[in-house]
Amino acid sequence: MSGQSHGSTAKPSLPLLVGAIGVVFGDIGTSPLYTLKEAFGHQYGLHPDPTNVLGVLSLVFWAMLLIVTLKYVTVVMRADNRGEGGILALMAVVQRALPIASPVAYAVGILGILGTALFFGDAVITPAISVLSAVEGLEVLEPQLHQYIVPAALGVLAVLFLMQRAGTAHMGRLFGPVMVVWFVCIAVLGVAQIVRNPDVLYALNPRYAVMFFVAHGHAAWLALGAVVLAVTGGEALYADMGHFGRIPIRHAWLGFVMPALLLNYFGQGALVLADPAAVKNPFYSLVPPSPARSSG
Repeated sequence: MSGQSHGSTAKPSLPLLVGAIGVVFGDIGTSPLYTLKEAFGHQYGLHPDPTNVLGVLSLVFWAMLLIVTLKYVTVVMRADNRGEGGILALMAVVQRALPIASPVAYAVGILGILGTALFFGDAVITPAISVLSAVEGLEVLEPQLHQYIVPAALGVLAVLFLMQRAGTAHMGRLFGPVMVVWFVCIAVLGVAQIVRNPDVLYALNPRYAVMFFVAHGHAAWLALGAVVLAVTGGEALYADMGHFGRIPIRHAWLGFVMPALLLNYFGQGALVLADPAAVKNPFYSLVPPSPARSSG
């Protein structure tokens, strides 16, 4: 798949859209598993009262809008290097506009190396967090399965990394439909709770994010580290541009992935507003119990 052949303004084909959804959005698409849970972790001392819930949700919404949609989708993805994306491609584009061997060119090179190091750090930790958070669902289903969470996560990661050698096209065909089903499901779960408690939509107002910082000061800045988890993996939109092209990634994000993520986040917030105890694991609490377990 070439960014040059698919980066035009033509309407993207369905296989490209599905492939992009399966490969590009795996990290950011699993962020609802842990973001809200971590934001209200004991280390920040935040209570899940309505003001705090709306404040954190407002931060998540505006971070996703400004960092992913505005920064990456609208601005950075225009700076491709012959169809390729990523921090090194961006560095090459910038350096071509600078005098050769100038101090500014050297500084840009150092920034590119630092950016690559940060990208590798994110690439190391994000799959582990995503897979571990997903496998923790076993403990929600059956608490006695706790001892198997880490071994199961290691097994899943080993299989995923072994499969990657097949190439991006193969991974896109395999995981594209899976991720489409995933985003549809998390969106439906979110909508079910938003309908029950539509007051959660007040979080769209940035005033609640500002009030959150005014009320909590230092603790709010620390909690912002958890909010950033909502946009972890957003750089993949730019880094994977060479595989699918700018247009398919942009259409997939704006028309499908971002709405599904926001619906799920706001659904989690609506649930916590109604039941603060659900903040212990709000993602899995969205899922209604099976008839057999509820009757038991």
